[in-house]
Amino acid sequence: MRSEQEVNRAIEQYSDMIRRLCMIHLKNYADTEDIFQTVFLKYVLSSVSFESKEHEKAWFIRVTINACKDLLKSFIRSRTISLDEIIEQPSEMSVDDRDVLEAVLSLPQKYKDVVYLHYYEDYTAPQISRILGKNVNTIYTLITRSKRLLREKLGGDGYE
Repeated sequence: MRSEQEVNRAIEQYSDMIRRLCMIHLKNYADTEDIFQTVFLKYVLSSVSFESKEHEKAWFIRVTINACKDLLKSFIRSRTISLDEIIEQPSEMSVDDRDVLEAVLSLPQKYKDVVYLHYYEDYTAPQISRILGKNVNTIYTLITRSKRLLREKLGGDGYE
């Protein structure tokens, strides 16, 4: 494992380059930050001794590019789409689906979490209470209130 001084020097020297490489490949700030952390964690745990500064820089470049490629071809990455992209692609969604999505996104966070876990992940109220660390009766109340809010936003009982 590397010393704190070595790690700090490497971060200072290579952080901009790594972030730029990640942004070129991933075009996403959150993923860039994840890969940035992964690269430096690999550096901290690595026992590679570098022959020169050029060798060290090449190692950082190779590890960064490989980590970006791994993320891009990962199963989860290929099966997900951001909510922003969903909203920007109205032609692929029906008007009703778009309305429901916008209504869910406009809910307060405490309701969004419960709605997502209950309706999209099919968790029961007792399971959600364990996940969120809340009383099961509180979860039932949040589900009921979120249904009511969604009905009001969507204009009727047609949405369940």
